[in-house]
Amino acid sequence: MNLLHHYRTLSPTQLWRLGSQREKALIFGGWCALVLASVALGLLSVMNSWSGLPLAFGGVTVYLTAYPTLIICLFLTLTCGWRWGAIPAYLSTLALAFYSGMPWHWAIIFACANPLGFAIMAVGYQAIPVSKKLRDSNSILFYIQLSFVASIFSSSGALIWCYTNHIDRTGLLAIWQGWWLGGFLQSVLIVGPLLAVTWPFITRWQHRHPKYWRAASGNVRRSVLRLLGAISTSVLVYGAATIELADANLNQALAANPSAVTDAISVLQQTTWVFFWVFAMIILFIAFFGYQLFTRWQQSTDKLLRELHSANERLESLAQIDGLTGLLNRRTMDERLTKEWQRAKRTGNGSALVLLDIDHFKNINDRYGHAAGDLVIRTIAGAIQAEARGMDLASRYGGEEFVILLPQTDTSGAVQFAERIRARVATAVGYHETHTLQVTVSLGVAIFSPQDNNFNQWLARADRALYAAKAAGRNQVMVAD
Repeated sequence: MNLLHHYRTLSPTQLWRLGSQREKALIFGGWCALVLASVALGLLSVMNSWSGLPLAFGGVTVYLTAYPTLIICLFLTLTCGWRWGAIPAYLSTLALAFYSGMPWHWAIIFACANPLGFAIMAVGYQAIPVSKKLRDSNSILFYIQLSFVASIFSSSGALIWCYTNHIDRTGLLAIWQGWWLGGFLQSVLIVGPLLAVTWPFITRWQHRHPKYWRAASGNVRRSVLRLLGAISTSVLVYGAATIELADANLNQALAANPSAVTDAISVLQQTTWVFFWVFAMIILFIAFFGYQLFTRWQQSTDKLLRELHSANERLESLAQIDGLTGLLNRRTMDERLTKEWQRAKRTGNGSALVLLDIDHFKNINDRYGHAAGDLVIRTIAGAIQAEARGMDLASRYGGEEFVILLPQTDTSGAVQFAERIRARVATAVGYHETHTLQVTVSLGVAIFSPQDNNFNQWLARADRALYAAKAAGRNQVMVAD
């Protein structure tokens, strides 16, 4: 997965230390305004009784809670980081708890409900780096299902709310279902589209100001385990709460008014269908989450295999190549010479060997140093590579000796090749520090002979031709008998 998708948070300390006055005023000032707006909207939701509102949908009565604060705080969590959304969510819930007369010790715990749900969202995106751009089916499905799990955790506050407000268990069903279903629908239908529209702009701002952002800390494996634990817990909590509340509704109806059994059974049926569809969503989420984990594991494995294959290729190349010239080294050239000698002996197609030695190379090292000698060697290697065909093989065979294998080449072709290299080297000029370097080379050519018992005898004939060129005055080409 792309690193751009990793969950990153806006660091307030980095922003305060490195940001301009305008940026700090806009971001911190805007956040404080959103905190005040969140508290005000939270109080409005209590004053106007926006909790547990019944809604008929497809013949089933469901309950919804409208809590606009959630929209602001969840958006801040997903775009800036968990703390940016959790703080206003906590303060808002704490304010409405005190307004409703909840004891302070219960209010402190009750205010943690929505931050807990936001933490699930943050952990989910830390565990699996899915894009929050919400422009493809994978990212949308992941967001929807993660929103559901987060809503279930947030709805734990309904239990405290009903307990402190002395709401019986039949009334708890509406409050609890309204909490998680309202939170889920607001997350999906409002925050999701808002995120899809604004995320490209947020991403560009992140790219322009990378110093303000930091990757979420923590072990990815631990995040995955936390998310799996959260999913499992939400399944158990949701199932137990749904069955227990529906059963309580039925038992209370039976005890209070036997004639109301029909209505109670209807509620139970409706609750059961809601329970079914929610569990279907949970199963889909678990399947999708498992698929995402498998895909991520497969991508990581494939990447490691590609890197290993590339590393092996580099190692193999390094084992075959002379580090100074980029030509084959002696060991690899011996292997290729063996194969070519066997091929030529089997097929009868001729091949040629050219052995090259730099004239008076020791004088260059003694006079100008080894760095100058290395420059000369690289220059010779460049001349060989410039003249060689794609099928030819060249190697640095010794300190200043080179061997070139010319498959399917006769005497005339090999001599012409050697002469071109000799002439190219003779006219080449190198510069080392303040010195001008110009050298010549001597070359020996040997054509494959069936009388050679191995490639070493073939190479020995080329070596004798090379020494004949040296003896004849250097800077020339000689052909072996």
